[in-house]
Order: sequence, then C-alpha cells, then structure tokens
Amino acid sequence: MALFARPWDAFFSARIRRMLESSPRLLDIGAGLRLSKEFGNREDPAHRWIVDLLKEKKTEYVVLDYVDTYHPHIVGDIQDLPMPDDSEPAIVCLAILEHVENPFKSFEQLYRVLTPGGMCLLYVPFLYYYHAERGYYRDYWRFTRDSLSVLTDRFTTVEIENVRGPLETLVRLSPLGRRRFLCNLAFLADKWTGKLQSRQTSGYYVFLRK
Repeated sequence: MALFARPWDAFFSARIRRMLESSPRLLDIGAGLRLSKEFGNREDPAHRWIVDLLKEKKTEYVVLDYVDTYHPHIVGDIQDLPMPDDSEPAIVCLAILEHVENPFKSFEQLYRVLTPGGMCLLYVPFLYYYHAERGYYRDYWRFTRDSLSVLTDRFTTVEIENVRGPLETLVRLSPLGRRRFLCNLAFLADKWTGKLQSRQTSGYYVFLRK
C-alpha cells in the first residue's frame, strides 16, 4: 500500500535502475542483492525484478565474495579488490562494510576500481543488532552520517538515504520487530512526526559516483 511505502525502498530501486540502464556490468560484492541461492544463503523474491532487468538490459552480473562457500564468480577481499584501476562501471555492496576490518581501505578500493563516472550503491548499518557469523565473518563497525562524510569524501556524488526512522528502528531492534503491523504503525508515527530523516536510524543507503 502507498500509505506504507518506504522512501528508502524507492531510493534503492531508482538507483539500481539507473545503474542497469547505463552499465554493461554489475559487480555485487557479497551477493547482498540476494538474487539467487546459488550465490548466497538466501534469495529475496522481492528482487526478482532486478533479475528480469539484468536479462532485459543484457547486463553481466558478477558476484565477488572473499570465500568460495557460495560459488562466487570471483574470490576476493573488498579491502584489496582483484580488479584493475577504473574497470568497474557499477558496484553494489550491501551490508558488507560492517564486517571488514578496515573500512577506509574498502572505500579506497571501491573508488580505485570504479570507472570515471562509475556508480556504487552501498548499505551500511547504524542502530542495528550484532550479527557476526561464527567461522565466516565478524561484526566490527556501525556508521553515522559523520563517518560516511569522511569515508566518501573523494567521490563526486554522494547521496545518503536513511533506512527507518527512530521509532521503527526501536521496534525492529525489539522482539516486536517480527510483527509487521507494529513496524507499519511505527513507520507512520515517524513519518507524521517528521522523524524519517532523524540521525537515529537503522542504517543508510549510500549512492556514489566517481
């Protein structure tokens, strides 16, 4: 329903479409798009439209992960990407940067491998629960808008969109977060009180252009 349409979902969809409209190749670091169980531990049916758009645009879809557990096309570390300078026109990196030891190196690498004018869509958490996976990855960092301004200062375009306001974030962090109708009520309260752009948020989508 339009009443419950989240602005961050629209932000995500619009940026993905923009990238696929103009890029012959999309690099998905960590398979965060969840387009197929072949490349990750689960698939998101809501992203089926991305699969269809990739086919329509004949865009090459490439997954990079630092282990071969889920059969990525490329095994590599975001802190030392195995690509030449100025080689990737479009990169997606969702919910990965909190799990790397050095996010500064990671942003340097993203900038290095993007083509001039290349685009990158990130998701990073702020108020979010601890979510390491034993034997696979640890959970090191949370990001504020202030930290993002430092990490992205080399990029020519930086667009940041909150994911959830403070009340919905609070509900999501609690056991009540499993109740969709309570999340919807919290979202409406955030929206009607003008809190959707509060600094107290679950995390951020970040769209970058080199």
